[in-house]
Amino acid sequence: MNYWLVKSEPSTYGWDDLVKEKKTMWNGVRNFQARNNLKAMKADDLVLFYHSVNNPAVVGIAKVVKEAYQDPTTEDANWVAVDLMPHEALAKPVTLQKIKEVADLQNIGLIRQSRLSVMALKPEEFDLIIGLGS
Repeated sequence: MNYWLVKSEPSTYGWDDLVKEKKTMWNGVRNFQARNNLKAMKADDLVLFYHSVNNPAVVGIAKVVKEAYQDPTTEDANWVAVDLMPHEALAKPVTLQKIKEVADLQNIGLIRQSRLSVMALKPEEFDLIIGLGS
């Protein structure tokens, strides 16, 4: 199993939207590194759902339910989408500030490549963040 983090502005599409819809197509990614991460996602991989911009924090865990396919929002075959469904809300949000305070999380993409919208996490990084949200 692989672990990931996706970012979204809650005013555009937030955790509550995913919970309400029960499944979503994660599309519109137009960065090659983020696209490559989408392509690497496998069914049942777990994905941290991060609210960006206002009150940035990890708020929930989603699950990949459909692997990469052509993004229907563009005719350009370079771009893909995956389908995600909510798996579990965190008991408490894990703020960006809290993540920055943990030494073992200093090398995650969220810190080192803050503009990247889809990033891989090591299992121990994923577990650390989940632990902070318990």
